[in-house]
Amino acid sequence: MGIIHEDAVLIKEAEKEGEHTVITVNCPDKTGLGCDLSRIILLFGLSIARGDVSTDGKWCYLVFWVIGKPTTRWSLLRKRLLEVCPTCIPSASGIFYFIPEFQQPKPPQIFLLTFWCSYDRKGLLHDVTEVLYELELTIKRVKVYTAPDGRVMDLFFITDTRELLQTSKRRDETIKRLKIVLGDAMLSCDIELATPEVASCLKPYLPSENIFNLPISDEQSSGVVSSDSVSIVFDNTLSPSHTLVQIFCRDHKGLIYDIMRTLKDYNIQVSYGRFFANSKGNCEMELFIMQSDGKKITDTQKRNVLSSRLRMELIHPLKVDVISKGPDTELLVVNPVELSGRGRPLVFYDITLALNILNISIFSVEIGRHIIGEREWEVYRILLDEWDCLSATRNEIKDCVRNKLMGWE
Repeated sequence: MGIIHEDAVLIKEAEKEGEHTVITVNCPDKTGLGCDLSRIILLFGLSIARGDVSTDGKWCYLVFWVIGKPTTRWSLLRKRLLEVCPTCIPSASGIFYFIPEFQQPKPPQIFLLTFWCSYDRKGLLHDVTEVLYELELTIKRVKVYTAPDGRVMDLFFITDTRELLQTSKRRDETIKRLKIVLGDAMLSCDIELATPEVASCLKPYLPSENIFNLPISDEQSSGVVSSDSVSIVFDNTLSPSHTLVQIFCRDHKGLIYDIMRTLKDYNIQVSYGRFFANSKGNCEMELFIMQSDGKKITDTQKRNVLSSRLRMELIHPLKVDVISKGPDTELLVVNPVELSGRGRPLVFYDITLALNILNISIFSVEIGRHIIGEREWEVYRILLDEWDCLSATRNEIKDCVRNKLMGWE
């Protein structure tokens, strides 16, 4: 027995306000599938309230109860979830066989989106980011400059989830949507395929300064998780082949993704898992895991390394600070990159939304990737308008951005 690949993902939308939409995934298993699925759910701006995961190592069954939005494009979500599910084909006997993915996916093409505006306005960058998000164009890097005469130049390095941006129809659609939000301020707009030399600048590099020397506070505040509020317990006594990991922590947007991403990076398989967020804003999780060799984690050092990494991801999945850069004020946001090379979804979208709420304009932006401590990090450096910064303290800016990124609204 098996199921048709198109039926591998089923979505039952909530019938009443306040109810959860149920996403069911039933397909061949692969290490990191939970990470891939939860990342897409996060990309669509959804929160996972509850989940069940079960697999025998060959076939898996996952159920997510998510909190939807009126604007959620459920059919598109289902399509994107199906794309990361391993495929299978039926044989003459009616048995479905898993098709292994021997080839690595081809890296997406990098395009340059460049436009000039005759003047800047508050919220302009967020409006552009929202249009690109709705069009499924992924921002890889941004450079924004304000000229002395007030004109603004925006340069976006983007990829297209639909892989159609090389066509004139797709480019024209993108420029038309941007023209609607930018209005008469738009002076010019162009989209072109990046040359290999230009695309190579997206590769991570060692920074000239250690960004982690910046004073990113661990003090308890509205936007910081205390290390005492995170509990991670390993137990090898309940299963002959699995290690039980019990996690209790404060819930945040992308929590399941952060945990699954960490396990995927360590090549850890989740055989069974259950998690739910309670009404007090906390999340409880039980995961039965094993190593890639099919054995539980008995080595004390390996358990300590995994526990330390999980704790760091739960306390600081993103680092946020507001610092002085000479006479100017700079917002700094740092988040880890998966070993597969994918960054965290919607970070720049949430940053621009938070600054829009605070009514603070952006003077310039640089997004890059750095290798620090043998890990790759995505770094957002945003120079804020000096006059707008007078309307909010640095702690207020920091807390607002962090709360938006963490879903603590």
